[in-house]
Amino acid sequence: MADDIFKQFKEHSVAEFFKKNRQMLGFSGKVRSMTMIVHELVTNGLDATEEAGILPEIFVQVEELGEDHFRLTVKDNGPGIPKMHLGKALGQMLAGTKFHRYLQQRGQQGIGGSACTMFSYLTTGQPTKAISCHNGRKLTANIAIDFKANKPVIQEIEEAPTEETGLTVISEYKEVRYERSNYGVYEYLRRTALANPHCSITLVEPNNEKAVFPRSVETNPRRPFEIKPHPLGIGTHDLLEFAKHDKESRRLSSFLQETFARMSAGKVDELRTLLPNMDFNKKPQQMTWEEAEAMVKAFGQLRWIAPSMDSLVPIGKDQVEISFRNIFSPDVLVVTERAPKVYRGGIPFMVEVGIAYGGGVAAAGKKGEVMRFANRVPLLFDSGGCAITETIKTMDWKRYDLKEFEEEPVAVLVNLVSVHVPYTSAGKQAISNEEDMMDEIKFALMEASRGVQKYLSGKRKAHEIATKRKVVNRYVQQLAGDLSSLSGEKKSEIEKQLLDIIEKKYGEEGEGNGDEGNGEGGNGDEKAGEGEGVKKPAGKEEEGDIDE
Repeated sequence: MADDIFKQFKEHSVAEFFKKNRQMLGFSGKVRSMTMIVHELVTNGLDATEEAGILPEIFVQVEELGEDHFRLTVKDNGPGIPKMHLGKALGQMLAGTKFHRYLQQRGQQGIGGSACTMFSYLTTGQPTKAISCHNGRKLTANIAIDFKANKPVIQEIEEAPTEETGLTVISEYKEVRYERSNYGVYEYLRRTALANPHCSITLVEPNNEKAVFPRSVETNPRRPFEIKPHPLGIGTHDLLEFAKHDKESRRLSSFLQETFARMSAGKVDELRTLLPNMDFNKKPQQMTWEEAEAMVKAFGQLRWIAPSMDSLVPIGKDQVEISFRNIFSPDVLVVTERAPKVYRGGIPFMVEVGIAYGGGVAAAGKKGEVMRFANRVPLLFDSGGCAITETIKTMDWKRYDLKEFEEEPVAVLVNLVSVHVPYTSAGKQAISNEEDMMDEIKFALMEASRGVQKYLSGKRKAHEIATKRKVVNRYVQQLAGDLSSLSGEKKSEIEKQLLDIIEKKYGEEGEGNGDEGNGEGGNGDEKAGEGEGVKKPAGKEEEGDIDE
């Protein structure tokens, strides 16, 4: 019987796995599938242009070919893809420039572009056309996927000279649908423009209407740089893998210093003290599992400097304000940016929040709108299982004069920035409930909400004062007449004096109220400098207890 069972034993590639489980990549539902395709191709274009130091220009065209059948063209002005990597970049799962790097990027896994090629091939049987303009050469190829081998199938390669740069991907899809909804392509690109004001985006919709989201900032954000893994984020198997593949270090001590962040010669000496029986002069490849396990345990006993935080590049307070005002023109806008922190012991992250209230938010019919971002990428789907949504639900909005959050004319932007975002799935649409991250999201929301509260309380007080003044003014003429008849003074003089008293009284009470909170947001009361030790637990802040 056992022999009969194992006659069915087979090996499968990762491409075959995702072919059978495409919903794990976000391809579930016709509208969502269309948006996810645009998401994957646009984020690849933004990453490529920024890393090359080019101001991004993204062009997206959606053409309807039949019922639930569309042709999609996505073009960027990046550096293009070299001929030797073009097939793998768009036709092989887990192949690319991102998965193995500790670098803040929108993509992380090397799956997205190939996933789009896979979905096109599965639903239409047609290959994806790729046009790469790189180093003065224009390469045109049709790319499909060999699912069993997880290899690209490349056909009809053409080459020609060109002065252009960039990548154009043209592909057909069925089982997709284009809608102008809160989950459609238009909304995704609108939010992308909001979080990336340095990017120019053009969308041509199926009805040939053109939507342009012009850039409002003429410089690229500061480029993030790659960092080394931090010792506190390393497991036993990770340590052995790093040691196994190290080809340069002759000694374990030098391997540690070359491989990990904040690993100085002094830290190696501290490890020697904790691990007196370990030979730090032997080759890294000779380290055993037991030795690696003991070393990881020793890592946890030392006090470490936090990883380098300037590897993180948020949207930026000024840029968020510019984008919000261009899109909503709110009555009040508060943006706050928290100091960087670490999670899982050694991965840096930071949170920024923008809250816009009234004005254009109300005019657009937005009520309690939450815009989630990770590394400046909009997260439109799976909101129910996202750390950002869960944190917003725990907020006591009444404390900040937002009595019914979902009915208030308010728009909230939350952007999480990290060299490794802990997504809940390969579709990258929701962030897992990491406690450290949820705490920082809540603290940032609290800081921004206080600015809105100041504005609303000032506005409410100004309204109360205006009401009191109006009520008192009703009796001025009657009182002036009565006092005139009693005192013999002129009624007009008494009326003037009464009005002066009222103006002085209510003018002083209302002075300065109603304007607080406009455009102001705190930068957080916690600072994470280079010297901050990550082993020491951060103090918990209670809602409303942050020093102003």
